[in-house]
Amino acid sequence: MKEDIKKEVMKNLNYKAGTRLGMPEWIDRLAWEGSLRLRAEKDSFPASNPSQFDYNAANNTNLKNTSEDRNRFRLRAQLGVKAEINDWMSAGIRMTTGSLDDPISPNQTQEAASGKYTIGLDRAFMSAKVRPWLTVTGGRFANPWFSTDLMWDPDLAFDGVAASFTPKINDQFSAFATLGAFPIDEIEKSSINKSKSKWMYGVQGGIKWAFADKSSAKLGVALYDFQDVEGISNGLAAGTTGPYSATVPAFRTKGNSTFDINGGIAGIEQYGLASKFRDVSITGQVDVGNFDPVHIILTGDYIKNIGFNAGEIARRTGQDAPSEQTNAYQVKLAVGMPETYQYGDWQVFGAYKRLEADSVLDSFTDSDFYLGGTNAKGWLLGGSYGLDKNTWITARWFSADEITPRSTTIGGTPLSPLSVDVLMLDLNTKF
Repeated sequence: MKEDIKKEVMKNLNYKAGTRLGMPEWIDRLAWEGSLRLRAEKDSFPASNPSQFDYNAANNTNLKNTSEDRNRFRLRAQLGVKAEINDWMSAGIRMTTGSLDDPISPNQTQEAASGKYTIGLDRAFMSAKVRPWLTVTGGRFANPWFSTDLMWDPDLAFDGVAASFTPKINDQFSAFATLGAFPIDEIEKSSINKSKSKWMYGVQGGIKWAFADKSSAKLGVALYDFQDVEGISNGLAAGTTGPYSATVPAFRTKGNSTFDINGGIAGIEQYGLASKFRDVSITGQVDVGNFDPVHIILTGDYIKNIGFNAGEIARRTGQDAPSEQTNAYQVKLAVGMPETYQYGDWQVFGAYKRLEADSVLDSFTDSDFYLGGTNAKGWLLGGSYGLDKNTWITARWFSADEITPRSTTIGGTPLSPLSVDVLMLDLNTKF
């Protein structure tokens, strides 16, 4: 009761202050947010790595470097605003740095010769709280899933519509569910262009336990069904503008199995994904708060691509299917404060992850580990420390190795595995 009275008094005071200052009422319904991250990054490549030319030939990629160490400064800047339209509707927009053609990295490499930084819109959404337990969001918005960076890069924005259900069972148990439809690549089909638009349909359900000692546990099971992302052969109509040329991914990193949809004809190579993707994901987290404010947080994630079918791949591509590599998992342990937004807050963490070649789409998984992509396994070690309110530093070290090297020729000797070590030192602030 006292808290309700306090809120009402403050509301009236704010209203009267706004009236005295001549400020419009809608200003009180806007909330600004922003962040700035400065990064020093070192990418290390051992001498045993294959050359970029051999790796690209074996993996149908376009990497610019596999052998020369790289040092650079990078930054990420974000600024957004959220508006409370009325009691049940809100909307938001956010600007961010980064390449306009890269959906998973908002980082901008610092170099005076490049001129001005690129700024793009990575949030533009409306959200309706239809019921206390039901929220529907549409537009371009943040990740709606309970997930890890094994499946989705932390900076990936989602286009489409999602509905989130959060019914509370009792003080200890609550459930959650999310379902949505998300366009990935809209393609205008015609009598010449036979390719279909690419979509992802997802559904997730789960439960959360909360305990009196500030401990909690959470478990979620999801299905991510990607439609028409696989490549289709152009057959006798081979060419860069063939009937199925638009089945080639608009963006990818490395790792997924691919094939030339133009049958290997020199000069018109186009590489589509060999496998379909229908990912089942199980994500769990246990937060032990017995030693609050220090917490012990264990997170695990397992993903299986049940869309892989060797027979279907052979029929669609006209080539032998790649070996089935469709599992991914990650285990992460963090000790310390859950967040490091105050002076003296700290956290140390370590993780091991393994992403087989066709477990997840290499377009959307974490862009830091292995510098993006699948067909990789390795470690993450790091820590964060709070310097002051909303200001903290983070250090992370990634060490990743290729799981199954490919060959530059059919039946040839596989290349040596590609290895990538990455050190990142970040100074973060948010407001």
